[in-house]
Parts: sequence; C-alpha cells; structure tokens
Amino acid sequence: MPAPLIANGDTVRITRVDGCGRPVCGPEASFVTDCWATVSMSAQVEEGDDIVFTAANGRNCGSKKACPTFNGFEVTWQFFQSSPELLEIMTGAPVVFGFDGAPIGTDTCSVACRSGFALELWAEVLGEDVCPEEATGDGAWLYILLPWISGGIIGDLEIGNEAVNFELTGSTRSGGRWGTGPYDVMAQDAAGTPGPMLTPLDGACHRRMMITTVAPPEPSTTYVPLTCPTPAPFKTLAA
Repeated sequence: MPAPLIANGDTVRITRVDGCGRPVCGPEASFVTDCWATVSMSAQVEEGDDIVFTAANGRNCGSKKACPTFNGFEVTWQFFQSSPELLEIMTGAPVVFGFDGAPIGTDTCSVACRSGFALELWAEVLGEDVCPEEATGDGAWLYILLPWISGGIIGDLEIGNEAVNFELTGSTRSGGRWGTGPYDVMAQDAAGTPGPMLTPLDGACHRRMMITTVAPPEPSTTYVPLTCPTPAPFKTLAA
C-alpha cells in the first residue's frame, strides 16, 4: 500500500484513562460512535529564540537557528450525540439517572484536567491495493490514536431551529501509558489475525497514525466494557 488515499472519516472510539494516562478497564470504559462531523488537531509549537553573534562593527559572525518545541495538539471534535455516557468519559461530567437507573443527562460542573480520555479514529482508505487477493480482510483504514487528552470541555451550545452540534475541545498530553493498547487494531500475521499494536507507543508521543486492515468497532448506544488482559497492565475500574 505505497500511496493510500484517505476518504471520509468512519468511526471514533473514546476510552477512559486515569491520571497517568493508562486505559481504565471495567464496565464503563469506552464509547463508540459514528455520529460525528470533524476532528481537528492543531499542533502547538514554540518557535524558540534564535542565537545571533553580532560583532561590535555590526557584522554577523554566526548564528544558530532555534529548535522548535512541540507541546502537543489542541483537539477540537464536532459531534452530534448528546449521550450522557460519552460526555461523562470525555469531560468528567456527573451522570444524571432516571427512575430506572438509566443515564438521562449530565451536570456541567468543572474541567477534568488530570485524567481524561483516549481518542481513536478510523478513516476509510481508497485504492486498488487495499483489498488483497487473499480473503484476509474487508478493506483498509487510516487509524489515528491520540492516547491522552485532558481538559475536555463542551463549548458554546446553541439550540434553535437547526440541528444541534456539540463541540469538544481538549489538549493532548505526553507521559501516558497506552503502550500497545488494550484493543485489537492491527493484523498480527499474513492471515490478518486481529491483535494489539505490535510496537508500543512511547510515552513521549502525542499521536500515532498508521494503516490497518482491521475494521473499526461497531457504534454503541451506551458504555462499552473493557476487560483487562492477564496480567493486567492497565487500571481496573470497579463495577
């Protein structure tokens, strides 16, 4: 697949992470949706100060160009679902329950700056070589992982005579413990057997992008549980 063409976005999965950027396993670990519009990732870069050696006579004796410092991405996600479960994972907003114990809403109280969530995105890949002759898959996708986003907050909300769009903003963080991840997101062999990432994501990294032949998960209407492998490298949230 030398030059894949990226088409429309497909699916987004949100996973709860703890204060150290580890996925949190348990019955209320994640949420999957395909009801979204855009995800933007704006690089935050400090240019730094150039060093210039200027002689008394004004001649430039030499200079050193500053090395920019990458501080992560400012993430903006526009979506359509007002699911209490989805909003709770991303913003830490307490869930409001109905008489039957089902989530019916959330409270906006504060900004969750310590813990946060991971965002995985699948976008369809086009090309004649995305479907091999062997019956080993159903196509290919661009897979994007932002392993730790914190400070999630829902922006201005306007309700009128048009469709309501929700906009979440947050910032990526380094130092997470996603590793190879808790999900099967890439092929492990020529037969296309799904499994976790083969190369761990370094804690200093804010994003991974790769092509995968493993299809995205099905959208959900409530929390999706996550079972930790044994031995468990991640934190487990009690039921």
